[in-house]
Amino acid sequence: MALTGSALLDSEEALPPGTEAVRQAPPPAVDKVLPKAHREPAHDTVVVIPARNEEAEVLSSLESLAAQTHRPDLILVVVNNSTDGTERITREFAGRPGVPQTRVLCLPDNPHKKAGALNHALAGLAEQCGDLTGAARYVLVMDADTSLHPRFVQRARMVMESDPTLGGVSATCYGRSGLWQNPWQRYLAGMQIIEYGRYAHTRSRTDLHTMAGAGSFYSTAALQHLIDARGEVFWQHSGNLVEDYETTLSLKEAGWRVTANQYCVAYTDLMPVLGDLVRQRERWVRGTLDIMRQRGWTRHTRLSIVQYVLGLLGFAYSLGWVAVWAAQSIAQGQPAGDPLWLLLLLAWSVFSAVRVIPLGWKAMLVCALLLPELVFQFIRTYWMGASLWRSYTSGAATWA
Repeated sequence: MALTGSALLDSEEALPPGTEAVRQAPPPAVDKVLPKAHREPAHDTVVVIPARNEEAEVLSSLESLAAQTHRPDLILVVVNNSTDGTERITREFAGRPGVPQTRVLCLPDNPHKKAGALNHALAGLAEQCGDLTGAARYVLVMDADTSLHPRFVQRARMVMESDPTLGGVSATCYGRSGLWQNPWQRYLAGMQIIEYGRYAHTRSRTDLHTMAGAGSFYSTAALQHLIDARGEVFWQHSGNLVEDYETTLSLKEAGWRVTANQYCVAYTDLMPVLGDLVRQRERWVRGTLDIMRQRGWTRHTRLSIVQYVLGLLGFAYSLGWVAVWAAQSIAQGQPAGDPLWLLLLLAWSVFSAVRVIPLGWKAMLVCALLLPELVFQFIRTYWMGASLWRSYTSGAATWA
């Protein structure tokens, strides 16, 4: 069951085209990057939003861009395989006076899903000026169900300007509240809010797992590097379920640094319906496992592999602990009260509460109770285990 390095290396799935070329490319030297930084592009910041059936959310995303303290010069909305009113809403926004220049691109039959939509927008942008570096200095990719903090672009630009070897800065994501209709949905949404918030304050800055699809601010020099190496930024393959993770790996393999910043905040929608949540997470985890198996055990994947394995082992330990406690309680006819067990339980309760201090006292109380998170951990372990099983036993995945 463990995801070992040898198992990863045994994968027969093809690597993304140009991966070897990207891996072997030397890290971008500062003196080679600086001339491109001095080149005057047509735009400073361009935003690309792939939108598929997002009529309920896309307007909030666009309005959050219009409210930026440093406005983007151009917004490209790619209406991707949509069957609802997404195109109508985006065109209405584009026609408003005083908003950033907005273009609506329609792809009614796009076989390459989100990666294809992003590449379509970037290719059109580059075609106008010869390449991406001539078209823009920065590209912000964000989901259509995401809203950005008003200073997101301003802060992301400051981070990028601080280091010319940075290929991208990722948003710190928080879940939106108020998306529930009953107590069960409130519970699911609340656990996701805690999950996002905890991750936002603990994710690694030096070996970032992945640029967030909710908001990723890229240097066009880095994106052009990928285009030169493999002909596209985002790998257009039917089995690429996590284009943001694959692109993050490709940037790191090419020598670019990527980071996250706690002040570049994005607010993203949650999944208050259990079926939707499980399908979303299975796609994320299955896609990540597929890419890790393709890449193998490398210095860019090893931390993610270890974290995944430890996550499964941690749940197995917790489940065993609960099972032993329940068995002892049944045998004694009353709850087991071994002082050592109670001390461990108290320590874990305090630790869980301390980890979410930035989220406020309600989140701390929920985590201190332990049971709500234990139930959610059962759900999480299901999609982690199911994704691992399907990655190794089923055929190529498809982006639904």
